[in-house]
Amino acid sequence: MSATQNQRYEDEITLIDLAATIVKRRRVFYAVFLSCILVGIAYAFVTENTYQYTSLIQVAEKGADEFLEPPATTIATLESRWLPEREVAYLSENGENFPFTTSFANPENTGLIRLVSESTTKNAEHVETVHRYLVEQVQQRHNALLEREKRSLESQMRSIDQSIDVLKSGQDSGQVLAEAFDRKTKLESDLQALKAAEMLVLARQGAEKTGPARILIITLATIMALIGGVFSAFFAEFLALVRSQVAASNEANE
Repeated sequence: MSATQNQRYEDEITLIDLAATIVKRRRVFYAVFLSCILVGIAYAFVTENTYQYTSLIQVAEKGADEFLEPPATTIATLESRWLPEREVAYLSENGENFPFTTSFANPENTGLIRLVSESTTKNAEHVETVHRYLVEQVQQRHNALLEREKRSLESQMRSIDQSIDVLKSGQDSGQVLAEAFDRKTKLESDLQALKAAEMLVLARQGAEKTGPARILIITLATIMALIGGVFSAFFAEFLALVRSQVAASNEANE
């Protein structure tokens, strides 16, 4: 029992053994550690800063808090039709996919649609081109809906005008005539309340940088360098022990 315990204790690795291994293989540790640090610093200073570019659209309205098309429906069309169409066109023109991502949102209880893209300043012009295209698609769609709604209201008003002319020549039509005038007034109010879609902001660059900060990249590189250096030192020691044992085995066989 005592011999078994002694064998187990001899096989255990203490902190002193670990420290001794790192000291013994310090050149490997330093080489890997410094290499990782230099790579991290180079990456931190070579990587371009990214910013958020925001565009805002006010959807077409037909009254207070009433929209010709729900913002959610417009966003669905942006995501499933207009943005993919622009992505295909960009791929055809440039031979590569968009170098940025674009998302859409509708702030709660508003008729606003927000377009947000994260990109480097180098691609800012491409972001503006894409945002302008998407905004124009929304405006064209909503203006078409606006014209259709306008024609419908004007048609109803002409019909009421004809009814009013008929009622004026009749007798005992005072109440009906008053109701017709009320309907016409309501339609005129609805017509005046129509409001076209409007671009409020186009590809405005945010003040704050996005993406990891340089200090964070360097900190992570330092941690990875430490882990990589320790692992490399132990791996180098492991290889040395394997070579030593193979050489000893070969000598014994001879």
